[in-house]
Amino acid sequence: MIQAEISIYPIATRTTSASFYIAKAIESIKNMDNIRYEINSMGTVLESDSIDVIYDASKKMMETVHNLGITRVEVILKIDSRNDKQVKMEEKIESIKKQID
Repeated sequence: MIQAEISIYPIATRTTSASFYIAKAIESIKNMDNIRYEINSMGTVLESDSIDVIYDASKKMMETVHNLGITRVEVILKIDSRNDKQVKMEEKIESIKKQID
């Protein structure tokens, strides 16, 4: 199972808010097959059993922001690939919570 955290930063927008562009980027992948996502305050976690799907989703998100008129988009993609067992993002969080007093 592969999890990746993607952060999209549109550069030179008219306001300091990026939420519109991020929302549109996330909307662009919501009907993709073989991918799950969860948003958080600092990025979006993508989950798939295929790195190609993660890359395709990342590309689609970036291109969506460009298609909204933003000529420069910074994308940070952090990937966690594990092939010894299937661990979903919720299970990873639960494992951490068990360690917190």
